[in-house]
Amino acid sequence: MLDTLISSKTRIKLLLKFFLNANSKAYLRGLETEFGESTNAIRLELNRFEGAGMLVTEKEGNKKYFKANILHPLFGDVQRMLQKYVGIDQIIERLIERLGNVNRVFVEGEFAKGLDSEVIDLIIVSEDLDRQYLTQLIYKVEPIIKKHVRYVILNRKEEEDYLNEQKIKPLLIWGTL
Repeated sequence: MLDTLISSKTRIKLLLKFFLNANSKAYLRGLETEFGESTNAIRLELNRFEGAGMLVTEKEGNKKYFKANILHPLFGDVQRMLQKYVGIDQIIERLIERLGNVNRVFVEGEFAKGLDSEVIDLIIVSEDLDRQYLTQLIYKVEPIIKKHVRYVILNRKEEEDYLNEQKIKPLLIWGTL
């Protein structure tokens, strides 16, 4: 659906990169390698987003890094739209609504990096969770979002150890720390 509204594949990749994970930052050459596209196409879109105030920049050495402007009035709307596009919103809504005993939910892997993927990796923190029911929910959600969902369930003690071991920090998408 998003590719119907936005015809530029590069623009969609940039939106996903910067707005799924607001902490994500990148520079032009890094995006070229990551996306496998020309720097000219990427630069054009970055300049458009920066000109609209949706991206902010910071210099580190000789590199100009871009990141989402979380203060932009449309930031929340764009982020929610992208979450709906990738299906994360439906997963979380159904998990929380039906399971109830969930403390926090993180996304890791490609989505935590701000990249689209066929697989959504979740970390669910709960002290008491019906694993069989969770499996049924995931089974029902996957055909709707057209993505495979992998998950790990941790209690609070395991959560701390697990998060400290990760090179790329998972993205908190529900709950508070």
